[in-house]
Amino acid sequence: MAGRWIETWEPEDETFWREKGERVARRNLWFSVLSEHIGFSIWTLWSVMVLFMGPEYGIDPAGKFFLISTATLVGALVRVPYTFAVARFGGRNWTVFSAVSLLVPTLAAFWVMEPGTSYATFVAVAALTGIGGGNFASSMTNINAFFPLRRKGWALGLNAGGGNIGVPVVQLVGLLVIGTLGASHPRIVLGVYIPLIVLAAACAALYMDNLRPVKNDTGAAQEAVRDPHTWIMSVLYIGTFGSFIGYSFAFGLVLQTQFGRTPLQAASLTFVGPLLGSLIRPVGGRLADRYGGARITLATFAAMAAATGVVIQASGNASLPVFLTGFTALFVLTGLGNGSTYKMIPGIFHAKALARGLDAEAAAAHGRRLSGAAMGLIGAVGALGGLAINLAFRQSFQATGTGTAAFWSFLAFYGVCFTLTWVVYLRRPAPVATRAQLGYAEV
Repeated sequence: MAGRWIETWEPEDETFWREKGERVARRNLWFSVLSEHIGFSIWTLWSVMVLFMGPEYGIDPAGKFFLISTATLVGALVRVPYTFAVARFGGRNWTVFSAVSLLVPTLAAFWVMEPGTSYATFVAVAALTGIGGGNFASSMTNINAFFPLRRKGWALGLNAGGGNIGVPVVQLVGLLVIGTLGASHPRIVLGVYIPLIVLAAACAALYMDNLRPVKNDTGAAQEAVRDPHTWIMSVLYIGTFGSFIGYSFAFGLVLQTQFGRTPLQAASLTFVGPLLGSLIRPVGGRLADRYGGARITLATFAAMAAATGVVIQASGNASLPVFLTGFTALFVLTGLGNGSTYKMIPGIFHAKALARGLDAEAAAAHGRRLSGAAMGLIGAVGALGGLAINLAFRQSFQATGTGTAAFWSFLAFYGVCFTLTWVVYLRRPAPVATRAQLGYAEV
């Protein structure tokens, strides 16, 4: 693709930002959101398809959990190459390609989605949908380059939140089909998305831009891998985004398996949590801009632990209303945490650059350089948290017939995340050379 290339981009220059940069950045943001939104819908497609798979498909709950785990795994793995593709091919060009590529898993699912198809075929097609998970990494890396540090929390939160909404939207489409036509017409869901994929690709081609200054930096990638903060933030992102995507995939199956809900009943309940979690993600970014990402993240993990305790109690007592209340609260909190943790990433590397004595402009450039490299890795590891959640549910249901044991493991992990956030980013600020520099408490 020839593409449309912007040769100079200086978002930290307030004059440039006011006269030209903000308008261009916002335009790219909106169409990035559209493409990422469709990508999330395709990635989580099998959280809906399994609701259509009745006894005639011959697949037990453990087999269904493995299907959605396969999609989660592939989506996590492809995030790393998708991150570096933006600099290699251009943000606009890669968005077009990654959108068009979503036709492959969608058409494949349309072809095979019927009783009698082998389980191995379903696993292969579910794996293909994982490429939708890669769209997040390339989109976030691209948008990170467009916005100045002071706007990153809002921009990244809005970009990710708009993408995350693809999860409840595909579930709502599934609910509409099941509620009107029954659970024997999964191909209608797939048919809805084929023209939407084409629309997303066309809009990216017409309205997005490539940034020439954004280049793959092998040194930055190696430095990010060696930096302990990359791995600490990966763990925190497992707790926030890993929880969000893992719960989004598994929620409907949990309701069917543990609480005996019908496909229609499960579909009518599954979309609410992901929708609220997606809508509130920009709020998490905005709060992080104002109060510091570390503070918001710490409070989020404390609240997630409390909500998990409610879910454990409800699971043990088989109380569906309380279970739904606790689970919905978890979705909302993961959304807040997603926004605050992603705000922390560029802030951490910016703070480290200031602590090394770099001036404001050099520190901003260093922060963009390392945070862009780190985001793909952090996003990939975070998405693997979704795989861990689905596998934990699979094991819990196989061993005990309920998800209670899995929730206990999630509670313990949120305790680890709370402790990490406090010890590393809030117990004491990073050394700074001047009062103008950021401590980690403000990242």
